[in-house]
Amino acid sequence: MPEVIFPGPDGRLEGRYHPQKAKDAPVALILHPHPQFGGTMNNKVVYNLHYAFHRLGFSVLRFNFRGVGRSQGEFDQGIGELSDAAAALDHLQAMNPNAKTTWVAGFSFGAWIGMQLLMRRPEISGFVSVAPPANMYDFSFLAPCPSSGIIVNGAADRVAPAADVQKLVDKLHQQKGITITHEVMPGASHFFEKQLEEMISMVEGYVKTRMDDEYPAL
Repeated sequence: MPEVIFPGPDGRLEGRYHPQKAKDAPVALILHPHPQFGGTMNNKVVYNLHYAFHRLGFSVLRFNFRGVGRSQGEFDQGIGELSDAAAALDHLQAMNPNAKTTWVAGFSFGAWIGMQLLMRRPEISGFVSVAPPANMYDFSFLAPCPSSGIIVNGAADRVAPAADVQKLVDKLHQQKGITITHEVMPGASHFFEKQLEEMISMVEGYVKTRMDDEYPAL
């Protein structure tokens, strides 16, 4: 069974883990949306990101932040949740000591946490940020952003408006040494209800291209 329970900074954390057979398989951590607005690791976007990375050959872990599902603790305004994400990454890396690269992917609140984790963990070489709530949270800590990645959002997103995401992307585009790919999906809402498959396919294509370029078959 893919269920895992691992120690977090404020008690046990519940997750789902799908490994690969290859000992040097890359690893990916997937982060879910806001716990106080129904966000869990079984959110459709998170679930589909998880399996997209697994199809690409990654060993993948998604988990519930503190206070969600069987994870212990209480919501901590993002501070504790960042610590949870760091503990989850520690757990994932401990199970995959020979992983050739590390990625993080997050949706909404999870995108904000994921980008903070990116700043703290230099081994993260790529990121996927879906509908980052640039209108609600300060992303100015990305100065500079240490890794290249993709930001995807919906043109009709009322939770994280496209104009705010565009301002974030424009700031990141000014930074040297990284490449930020930005995709805006026409007509898509915050949860990509009608465009979920298309969005996941877009992300999958981006990650595959990056991996093919960085780790070409010998």
